[in-house]
Amino acid sequence: MGKFKGKVVLVTGASRGIGASIARAFAEEEAFVIVNYLQNKEAAEKVAASCRELGGDGWAIQGDVTSESAVNGMMDQIILEAGKIDVVVNNAFKPYIFNPDERKMLWELKWNDYQEQIDGALRSAHYITQAVLPMMKKQTQGSIVNIISNLVERPIVPYHEYNTAKTALMGYSRNLAAELGPFGIRVNCVAPGLVYPTSASKYTKEEMKEMIIAQTPLRRIALPEDVAGPVLFLASDWSGFMTGQTLFVDGGFVM
Repeated sequence: MGKFKGKVVLVTGASRGIGASIARAFAEEEAFVIVNYLQNKEAAEKVAASCRELGGDGWAIQGDVTSESAVNGMMDQIILEAGKIDVVVNNAFKPYIFNPDERKMLWELKWNDYQEQIDGALRSAHYITQAVLPMMKKQTQGSIVNIISNLVERPIVPYHEYNTAKTALMGYSRNLAAELGPFGIRVNCVAPGLVYPTSASKYTKEEMKEMIIAQTPLRRIALPEDVAGPVLFLASDWSGFMTGQTLFVDGGFVM
């Protein structure tokens, strides 16, 4: 029997890349996976279909997670359809290009550049968390997993606005863990390094990838599938006595 049979799992930004891999991994463990997406309906429907093929259940649902009203509307639909939510994976983020040559230098950044990334990472996680809380409190259990980045520990390239937002999400997660522990709700983070191939990393130059590989003890770059296992671990009762933690999934780049 699958580890997540009978569990309802919401993965935001799950129509592609890391989110899609996480959704499929939960489905393999027989979860009912809700595949949230912003605009690519066709891709999200495909992920939901593959979730069903893998032995779980999949349902694609559109919703802008940076909009409070959209999030609340989406939650109402989910509760109506699935009756509960056991696990939330906040994976959605404002698109960002990981290309050292294209990044904005500190002196070129406007506050709005930061604001867009903070909205994408932190505001979205906050709206989702607030919307799911009443349900998880009632169940006296739940697991929230927030996807951040190993750049929070080692900004090998100063992607200022992206990394600042992900670091804020880590701080938010720790405060949340402290607040929600008494309700039986756990909050943890997964911090991948560079993940390839994804739409965000497709512009990352070969020499950059080679430099990272050379400094990574496991001598390769993460695939989207590499991120799924640690997320499932933090969502399961195997990690039942862990909260407020960050798991670095980067082949040992950060220790």
